Amino acid sequence: MPQTAQDAQPSPPGGELEASLYEVRKKIYPRAVHGWWAGWRWALVWATQIIYYGLPWLTWNERQAVLFDLAARKFYVFGLVFWPQDVIYLTVLLIIAALSLFLFTAVAGRLWCGYACPQTVYTEIFMWIERRIEGERMARIRLDAAPWTGRKIALKSAKHAAWIAFALWTGFTFVGYFTPITALWGSLLAFSLGPWETFWVAFYGFATWGNAGFMREQVCKYMCPYARFQSAMFDRDTLIITYDQRRGEPRGARNRSIDRAAAGLGDCVNCAICVQVCPTGIDIREGLQYECIGCAACIDACDQVMDRMKYSRGLIRYSSEAGIEGGYSARQIVRRALRPRTLLYGAVLLGVIAALFLTLFLRTPLKVDVIRDRAALVRETADGFLENVYRLQLMNTREATHRYRLEVSGLDGVQVIAKQPVEIPPATAMTVPVSVRVDATKLRTGSHTITFRVSDVDQPAIAVTENSRFYVR
Repeated sequence: MPQTAQDAQPSPPGGELEASLYEVRKKIYPRAVHGWWAGWRWALVWATQIIYYGLPWLTWNERQAVLFDLAARKFYVFGLVFWPQDVIYLTVLLIIAALSLFLFTAVAGRLWCGYACPQTVYTEIFMWIERRIEGERMARIRLDAAPWTGRKIALKSAKHAAWIAFALWTGFTFVGYFTPITALWGSLLAFSLGPWETFWVAFYGFATWGNAGFMREQVCKYMCPYARFQSAMFDRDTLIITYDQRRGEPRGARNRSIDRAAAGLGDCVNCAICVQVCPTGIDIREGLQYECIGCAACIDACDQVMDRMKYSRGLIRYSSEAGIEGGYSARQIVRRALRPRTLLYGAVLLGVIAALFLTLFLRTPLKVDVIRDRAALVRETADGFLENVYRLQLMNTREATHRYRLEVSGLDGVQVIAKQPVEIPPATAMTVPVSVRVDATKLRTGSHTITFRVSDVDQPAIAVTENSRFYVR
């Protein structure tokens, strides 16, 4: 085998060669592609970004519809108000996200990565801006290779100005989920943003600009852990983007008039357009690779070439290893995708979602915590009663003022001394001091269980009970 210039270099003393652990990045210039899958990808880009940028501006009950107010420790999601005590709901959402990822990956590979991942979405948007300003693939390659001129400086400056403006607006919207966005907009116009708001707008904007404008495929290939463990969720019936080698090989260039069968060629014309449109720069004809994000750009590109050559579509397509080897029809492949593993994932996922909605529907809009006064366990009143003091932390999670009645049971003749009824404003927590008295002659020394009951005056069905201890000495 002939040696290259690099191979022919003399070895250092001892016969040892130094090798770099890191490969120098080669910039990828993805080619624009149109087709069925590109249409779906852009539809999801529009859907996700309309939700992301529009949601903070929606109002609900004269407030922002979705607001995570960290300072007040209240989290508003349309008609629901969550508190730090409701962290269980966040846990359930994370479980749903994990199960969804398992299900989608087992059925059809990296659907999340290819269509809805923020890295993919923002890379698509940034590449669209780049094409509009610098031109298509070959124009961008020539521009980067050309010496610096006034035109090149103007184009690069315009591109980065558009990128930075979009990234900063993305950061502004992100902060708008945690600070009321109308107030944030007013502060921005008045040049009076607080230090933390300024930091997070700039930080999130910088992250968007860096990840979508520069790092791009590096995030998917090296930073995202999903690329590394996705193969653990694949099997022979998982739908993946595949190149049909039996149909495409041997590949070779030809014009449309050549009889490929007579020439001993497969359907692949070796145009490499599938490589040119790939955002991670891989060649899908070499088989499934962990760098593939499942965007299906190569399918659209190959189908367009097949149309021009008047060959049937599907040289690159969604299929499975078993489907390619067994020559299954599309119906057979889909039917095999609905196997026990995916059905189990789906059943568990539906069960968790149903449990979440049922819990939210049955959620009591009143929370009660009882805290004993530890400064004095018990004291005797002038009229012969024993008294324990408590603090009741009442939380009204609804967005209307409500009145609550306090009751105590568990001991004969027990009395509760408190201002009645307790009125709590909307979405507010209040601490209420409460004294509980019992006739000293009716109790023995020790600790006794009592039960506090807090009920809504106007809706008695809404009630919470909490146990505590009454001490006698």
